[in-house]
Amino acid sequence: MITAHLHKLRQRTHVSADEEQAIRNSVAETRSVPAGRVMVRCGEPLSHSVMLLEGWMARVKDLEGGARQVTELHLPGDFVDLHGFTLKRLDHDVVALTDSTVGLVPHGRLREITERLPRLGRIYWFMTNVDAAITRELVLSLGQRSAISRMAHLFCEICRRLEIVGRGTEHGCDFPLTQRELSECLGLTVVHVNRTLQELRRRALVELENRQLTIRDRAGLEALAEFDPAYLYLDQHRL
Repeated sequence: MITAHLHKLRQRTHVSADEEQAIRNSVAETRSVPAGRVMVRCGEPLSHSVMLLEGWMARVKDLEGGARQVTELHLPGDFVDLHGFTLKRLDHDVVALTDSTVGLVPHGRLREITERLPRLGRIYWFMTNVDAAITRELVLSLGQRSAISRMAHLFCEICRRLEIVGRGTEHGCDFPLTQRELSECLGLTVVHVNRTLQELRRRALVELENRQLTIRDRAGLEALAEFDPAYLYLDQHRL
């Protein structure tokens, strides 16, 4: 049930048998969440955090006029709102982009982890810092990268993140986002997204068809994106 989550943690640090058991015991229940459902609503009091077991979710902020900005994509193995453990409410929504399965982890069990297994508490603190780094990289893309470079960068990041949890390879991955959702990630119009995808295809870098992303030239895509995975902190840490 939590295989992807353990893969994600073990990519970055050792997880002991006691720590693994504590993680397994922390999940109080699982739920199915249909695509389009708001899983965590802005401002609502929180008593648990959500571990994404299957599917894709996104942190989003909406304007009154209907415009939406995705501030982070969440993939299998992610806690989508671990920061809610200390904040107790979010300043954004968390929305299911696909049909998803989640595990609910009561904050009382997270508190027990921090008190009984402080190293595991540090691991989760570390992971919230990685989430912040991912968001900073998106801010850089939105502010400074060209449309084609920011799309290339997103593709590189998603494939790398899925690869480490066993859901993708260096040659591609499932990619269920619509062009509208891509536009909300990248700060582009749907028309601009379509043109940018066509240009990446014309350059023989990627293909995106039938919800499947195929990377034709990974080195070329990473060069175009100026992709440096250092912000994902994938090397081993002692913590």
